[in-house]
Amino acid sequence: MSQAPSPAPRVLSGIQPSGVLHLGNYFGAIAQHIALQDRYPGEAYYFIADYHALTTLRNPEALRQNVFDAAVTYLALGLDPAKALLFRQSDIPEVHELAWLLACVTGLGLMERSTSYKDKIAQGIKPSAGLFNYPLLMAADILIYDGTLVPVGKDQLQHVEFAQDMATYLNEAYAAGGPPLLVRPEAILGSAPIVPGFDGRKMSKSYGNLLPLFESGKKLRKLVGQIVTDSTPLGQPLNPDTCNVYALLKLLADEAELAQIAEWYRAGARDGQPFGYGHAKMLLADKLDAHFAPARARREHLLQHPDEVEAILRASAERARPIARATIDRCRRAVGLA
Repeated sequence: MSQAPSPAPRVLSGIQPSGVLHLGNYFGAIAQHIALQDRYPGEAYYFIADYHALTTLRNPEALRQNVFDAAVTYLALGLDPAKALLFRQSDIPEVHELAWLLACVTGLGLMERSTSYKDKIAQGIKPSAGLFNYPLLMAADILIYDGTLVPVGKDQLQHVEFAQDMATYLNEAYAAGGPPLLVRPEAILGSAPIVPGFDGRKMSKSYGNLLPLFESGKKLRKLVGQIVTDSTPLGQPLNPDTCNVYALLKLLADEAELAQIAEWYRAGARDGQPFGYGHAKMLLADKLDAHFAPARARREHLLQHPDEVEAILRASAERARPIARATIDRCRRAVGLA
């Protein structure tokens, strides 16, 4: 019986193409993904989870556009196809076969403990078999490529734990006492900050409080102007530690700049002139505009050359699929399929 390869480090993560990607997506996941391509060149695998999106999205044209936009966003923000793979989940059909094999050895009790399923139902999403089985497909996404490292936030840690459990179930059922069929993945817990939206809650599409990544100029200033602040008058001392604007500035400014800005807040003045929330918002808009300017330029090029984006997605899938095929062949032989 063939066995899983030795677990050399391989990073695996996905992003669901559910709409406009925003500042929370960038600082919460995308920036970490791009940094990991330099740490593990050639072994960073990122897929756009279009199968997962079907649990909530019923518009085929919107799905295709969202997938394209997600690919453009990653590439514009610095993903290097020479260092990392970027591909559509749906270009690797073997993932479904592994999900079925995992389903046949996974107890119903584990699936019923899924906090993601409960959260989505609480948000009013209609329960479906696809939504319930979401953890099975997510585990297959990780295990099919012999992924060893999965960057996640604390709220997603359960998905990696489920993948660990499911790998163990299949290994114990069909490779007990012998070499494992599936590699056990481990989570990389990032230190991503909570990115506040306009209203101070976590930035989220479901809350409608997001800042899109590529806005600029007057439209960006208008969006930043919507950030909720208190009613402290202009020129009076402000508390940076309770300010949503300052929380966002912390993501973009270095320590020296932050110390200076905090001083303006507490003094209610800058260079002898009154300083208030409006000034802080203008400063934030300028920071955002400058920080993402290079990515906006790359994005404009990619939007004008969709064939380049498609070529990258296809080439990455062609490199990832033989690994998925080897995993499935190994598992098929073990369970007794031809």
